[in-house]
Amino acid sequence: MPEILNRRARHEYHVLDTFEVGIMLKGTEIKSVRVGKLELAEAFVVVRNEEIWLVNAYINEYSWGNIYNHLPRRERKLLAHKPEIVKMKDASDLKGFTIIPLKAYFKGSLLKLEIGICKGKEDRDKRQDKHKQEAKREIDRALKERNRL
Repeated sequence: MPEILNRRARHEYHVLDTFEVGIMLKGTEIKSVRVGKLELAEAFVVVRNEEIWLVNAYINEYSWGNIYNHLPRRERKLLAHKPEIVKMKDASDLKGFTIIPLKAYFKGSLLKLEIGICKGKEDRDKRQDKHKQEAKREIDRALKERNRL
C-alpha cells in the first residue's frame, strides 16, 4: 500500500515540526486502511490529559466486516513519547498553531502517522507558492525540451 498523503495540509499550512507516531486501530480499521480507505483531509490532532487523539479522520467501513465493524469517524488514540506530547501541547496552546496529520504509511506491519505542528498560511503565501510551483514546472519543461534536441 502506498502512503496516504494529506495534500491540503501543505497547501493550507506552514509545517514547522514533524513527528512520527503510532495509531491504535481496531481489526476492521487496519484492514480498511490496507485497502486504501483512509482520508486525512479534514483531520486534526488534539492533546487531552497528556494523550494525543486523532479527530475527524475518515476510515471507511471494511466491506467484509460484520456487525463488529467500526465507526468511520471515531476518535483514535495516537502513540508518542512523553517529550513529544509535551512539545505538541505547548505548541497547540499558542494562538494560530494546530497539529495536522500529514501522511499515513506502513512501517513493516505497523501503521504510522506523520503529524506536524502547523501555522496557517495567508492568501498571499498561497499565491506565492503557486507562482513558485508554476515557474518550476516551466523550467523543468524547458530543460526537458532542450535535452530532447
